[in-house]
Amino acid sequence: MAPVEFISVTPPNNSSELFPIPNAQVDPEFLVRYARSLDDYGFNYTLIPYGSNSFDPFTIGATIAAVTKNIKVIIALRPNTLYPTVAAKALATLDGLSKGRVVVHFIAGGSDAEQAKEGDFLTKEQRYGRLEEYIKILRRAWESNKPFDWDGTYFQFKQFNNDVRPVNGTIPVSVGGSSDEAYRVGGSLADIFGLWGEPLKETKEQVDRIYAEAEKAGRTDRPRIWVTFRPIAAETDDLAWAKAHHTLDALRSHRAAGQGKVPADAPPPQNVGSQRLLDIAKKGEVQDRALWYPTVTATNARGASTALVGSYKTVADSLLDYVDLGATLLSIRGYDNFNDAVDYGRYVLPLVREGLQERETKAA
Repeated sequence: MAPVEFISVTPPNNSSELFPIPNAQVDPEFLVRYARSLDDYGFNYTLIPYGSNSFDPFTIGATIAAVTKNIKVIIALRPNTLYPTVAAKALATLDGLSKGRVVVHFIAGGSDAEQAKEGDFLTKEQRYGRLEEYIKILRRAWESNKPFDWDGTYFQFKQFNNDVRPVNGTIPVSVGGSSDEAYRVGGSLADIFGLWGEPLKETKEQVDRIYAEAEKAGRTDRPRIWVTFRPIAAETDDLAWAKAHHTLDALRSHRAAGQGKVPADAPPPQNVGSQRLLDIAKKGEVQDRALWYPTVTATNARGASTALVGSYKTVADSLLDYVDLGATLLSIRGYDNFNDAVDYGRYVLPLVREGLQERETKAA
């Protein structure tokens, strides 16, 4: 089994969902301080997000790689924004500069409106078909020693030759989603499959679907499972719940005032993952050990939005529940980005690692 590792997200500035800064731009000093803190506190990866109106992940990722020693950068990439031969070279270049610390996370596109903002008018099914081709082209570009042609549905080129090689021969590919198309493409091709935080029962069902698609594709291995949460943690459960309700009040008031990431009159989300979160939220506010859903409804399930609420020990034990389901990549990011990341590094990651060591000792 792969080691259990931790993922954060690196924002380009100190604006957060709790303390939004209108029209905030890249803050180089904050970016460096944040990235180095992740290194210092033992995070293994950081995701560099993508949005049609946001900053370039490659440039942010290169900056992080230049000022850190260990953390790996996960570049979020939409296939409509960069031709695959160009992406293959860009990712391999960054991988070389970082000495092999690059992962690519593909976003097929969950919103027709968001995709249209950058000229992409394919249907969802077509977007996943394009993603499937894209991944195959990248891998061939990284591995082939000879020029090759491609005559696919979405991409065509002649005699492409790539001299830019990844440090370890290839670059890990991550795919996320909760639709049948996501399971099929990610299960058959991805090294990593990303899921949003759902209850244990639903998560197990999704993991089984992913593994089934891997087996159907004839794989002898399986994608690593990446699960994402937004923990709200404190020294005790009571303090954590007080913090959670304060966080919820802030999310609601910022959204009502037009300062949140989601407009107050936003339509229901189109992507299956968000729809699933909203459906699960109807079943109750708290599920399993500490999974809290009001943050989902307060943000219209925009992106990762499920919280784990409790003491540092409660949150760590909750994360270990998902390790028991097969998750080996635990993504935890807060609503107060920098301070939460430091708290996780000080108090949550050590407890999870202690729990893992205890499991290994018992197994031996």
